[in-house]
Amino acid sequence: MGYCAWAGINEANRVYHDTEWGVPVHDDRKMFEHLTLECLQCGLSWDLMLKKREIFRNCFDNFNYDRIAAYDEKDVERILNTEGMIRSSRKVQAVINNARCYRKIREEFGSFCDYIWAFSGGKVILYRGHDTGPIPVSNGLSDKISRDLKKRGFKYVGAITIYSHLQACGIINDHDRDCPCYLRINSGHPTVVMPRDHEVK
Repeated sequence: MGYCAWAGINEANRVYHDTEWGVPVHDDRKMFEHLTLECLQCGLSWDLMLKKREIFRNCFDNFNYDRIAAYDEKDVERILNTEGMIRSSRKVQAVINNARCYRKIREEFGSFCDYIWAFSGGKVILYRGHDTGPIPVSNGLSDKISRDLKKRGFKYVGAITIYSHLQACGIINDHDRDCPCYLRINSGHPTVVMPRDHEVK
């Protein structure tokens, strides 16, 4: 049985691949967690994010965006002084800023999930060729969403980061065709097949 190659790097990646990556997310707290992990990962390895995930959850109240939006400088200091935490005040400040922007989108659209899934018409996107060939680092859709989020005040949300987010939260299914997750996701959710979209390798 086929499998996405990166899933075999280690046990943490295997579990993440098998249980989370590409599974459509329609819960705002979970969506914020995925987005925050991608933002924190900028310039670092994904493997490090998985290793530090519990530290992040403890630092950021299990990614409760309402609580995070109320953080002040004492919270920033607390987080930066947490053992094992990434020592980047800019990223910590960005998470707090993004939580506040996240709440504004919820106020406007009802939920962040409603906002972001509207870009795909509520369907999982299957880009032609992604299931058998090279996967881009960004594309037209991720660039469009990135620009909109930046306009709304979000930080660390470049087109590459957003493409990874769209893969993680299931808006784009980029599992290999012969990976069991590919068929499982497609059979359980509405999908749409689309041509390649201004892809950047």
